[in-house]
Amino acid sequence: MAVPARRTSKAKKNKRRTHKGLSVPGLVLDKETGEYRMSHRISPDGSYNGKQIIE
Repeated sequence: MAVPARRTSKAKKNKRRTHKGLSVPGLVLDKETGEYRMSHRISPDGSYNGKQIIE
């Protein structure tokens, strides 16, 4: 059975795990309501891209 020759250092371990961080969600400022919302989503009042989608 294979056994590592030497211990992996903290720096080497952390460099390997750099892609595991959390990403910030894409928030945009809604022009009509002035509130933040997720991009490419319908706003709370039911409008999207300046058009009323849901009444």
